[in-house]
Amino acid sequence: MMTAQRRNKIWTWIGSIFGILILIVAFGAMFLSARWKPILTEKIKDGVYNGSHHLYKIDFKSINLNVITGSLALRDVTLTPDTAVFDSLKKMQLAPAHTFELKLKKLQITRVGILTAYFKKRIDVNEILLQKPSINMVFNKVSKKPDTAKDEKSLYEQISKSFKSVHVKSIKIVDADFDYINKTGAKKTKNAIKHLDINIKDFLLDSLSGSDTTRFYYTKDASFQIAGYKSVTKDKMYSMKVDTITGSTASKKITVKGLKLIPLYDELTFARKYKVQKDRYNLAFEKIEFNGVDFIGLNTDQKLHAKSLKVGPANVEVFMSRESPPPPGLDKGKNYPHIALKRLNLPTLIDTVKLRHINLKYSEFNPASKKTGSVNFKALTGNILNVTNDSLQVSKNNHAVANLNTLLMGTGKMNVKIDFNLTDKNGAFTYSGNLGRFDMKNLNPLSKSLGLVEIESGNIQQLDFKANGNLRSAAGTMNMLYTDLKVKLLSDNIDGEGTKEKGFLSFLANAILVKNENPQKGEAPRTAKMTNSRINSASFFNLMWKTVFVGIKDIVGVGIVPEKNPVKQQKVIAKKIRAQKRADRKAARKARREKN
Repeated sequence: MMTAQRRNKIWTWIGSIFGILILIVAFGAMFLSARWKPILTEKIKDGVYNGSHHLYKIDFKSINLNVITGSLALRDVTLTPDTAVFDSLKKMQLAPAHTFELKLKKLQITRVGILTAYFKKRIDVNEILLQKPSINMVFNKVSKKPDTAKDEKSLYEQISKSFKSVHVKSIKIVDADFDYINKTGAKKTKNAIKHLDINIKDFLLDSLSGSDTTRFYYTKDASFQIAGYKSVTKDKMYSMKVDTITGSTASKKITVKGLKLIPLYDELTFARKYKVQKDRYNLAFEKIEFNGVDFIGLNTDQKLHAKSLKVGPANVEVFMSRESPPPPGLDKGKNYPHIALKRLNLPTLIDTVKLRHINLKYSEFNPASKKTGSVNFKALTGNILNVTNDSLQVSKNNHAVANLNTLLMGTGKMNVKIDFNLTDKNGAFTYSGNLGRFDMKNLNPLSKSLGLVEIESGNIQQLDFKANGNLRSAAGTMNMLYTDLKVKLLSDNIDGEGTKEKGFLSFLANAILVKNENPQKGEAPRTAKMTNSRINSASFFNLMWKTVFVGIKDIVGVGIVPEKNPVKQQKVIAKKIRAQKRADRKAARKARREKN
């Protein structure tokens, strides 16, 4: 039997051999590292320089190589484009649309197959990590040769003399400061993003990857995420928050979650910060999602083409005070949806915009009543087809069509169709819709404050309308069937004593002016022709709903909705009642004379 002393000697001998081998490997690694550092430095710099048509130069302060673990680290790295070379490539129609400037403290590469790279001419890397880099991405409008597909393969052709392939499993950019600079316009624009993460999966550059349609610029997926974005607008009136913005070339999606635009002041305080009327927005979007995004077109041509854009759930609130005058010279007609789309610098084509469960509320402060009236549309849902400003697409189809349904004041089922003419210089559009059974008392939050009219009762059985509109006006027809309409006229609150019921005028209005039902007994249903002109301070949607209410007013016989001047409205109503009373007294006197 082997003694314990002998066994210890054997283990000591084996351990010594392993120790010596480890030392040999360590010293060998140090020797190889020292020898390969200048070779790698030269190869990296030459590879970047030659592989980019001499466009880019990379520089770094030091390089650390560990042959055993296959790790490589570059410190104080800079990547800069040569503007003279870019201009030369641009003339030859070989310049890329985007150029990059990069600065970072450390670039870490792990598990590099050094022996494979040296002997088999294949580069295999597990991960490339860039921690907290500063990245400038510059967009220039460049023209491309017709055979661009061939040009895209040139990257492999450039490295094929040195390597057969380059394969990187993962490239991660963590917590980057990213600046996007657009040089295409008359004035250079810059957009900054903080805390950007980018993750590139399975980058492969070989003889076949350039023509692989499942890859986006040689990668299986390039994704990004921006988390916890916060800022205050330049005018210091709003704060903006975004929970996350994510995108992926593999899924062809861009998703925004938790987007909020929050006013920093309450409604009237906000309005009184300005000398003229100013809309106040309070926006909260749970989710905004682009699907089927053409990332290649977005990158090379700065064109946004997506199969769909889904918006919602969301809450959108707009407030305006009539205390101040409209801005001089401002025409809100330029903000018609299809006209504003033309001004978008980014050529855009979205096949379908999907609106899902959006709550809209418009509020207005009336200085006559010293109250705020509001109208709301709950659970707005529907689709808008062919949303585009792309000239080629517009030449094929110059109409965007919206089919929407919602709950007026949260109760009345309403359907609306809007057809936008995308080429008409006068902003032409048509719209039609219908409203089901509706208790008209639900309009009081709007009519009491803005129209100084309270609806005591009234039930709509059916309402439908259609109209043609443009920048200046809208006109159309309306049918409305209703019963049991009674109103109460209110005084203004200019003297500060509060709005009061005009009892006698209300009685006369109901008795003389208001038609309490349609159709009236023994008569055919009344229809209305509605016409409305837009003032410069009125918006697209203001023109739409005021035109509809003109039709309602015509059928009902008295204004139950807001006018441009509520005080003037009351004077007009009172004048009509006095005229009717005089006519009644005159008719009564005539009847007495004829009787006598």
